[in-house]
Amino acid sequence: MAQRAVDILSERQALDIALIDISRASTFTDYFVVATAQSPLQFNALEEQLEKELKKEGHDLRHREGSKDNGWMLLDFGDIIVHIFSPEKREYYRLEDLWGRTSPVVRFTG
Repeated sequence: MAQRAVDILSERQALDIALIDISRASTFTDYFVVATAQSPLQFNALEEQLEKELKKEGHDLRHREGSKDNGWMLLDFGDIIVHIFSPEKREYYRLEDLWGRTSPVVRFTG
């Protein structure tokens, strides 16, 4: 499912996609998928496509936080949590640095 989320983000032109396996460091989820959106429109497209495609495969969105307006969005699908950031918020939160100390990070470039 995490790879499918990466594929959906890539198809929708998200930037700097990273997959972080936090299964050994966390009990609340197995993977973080982190991506950068270039505009508010892209935030919406990424969110809508992830929810639509993952739902088709039996994975309902459990929780949503943040919004395109504040430059950060969290989409909780249970086994994976997708974080979508504006470039500025991505640099500020630096999730890969925080979680990468104890968990493998795989980057995907287009």
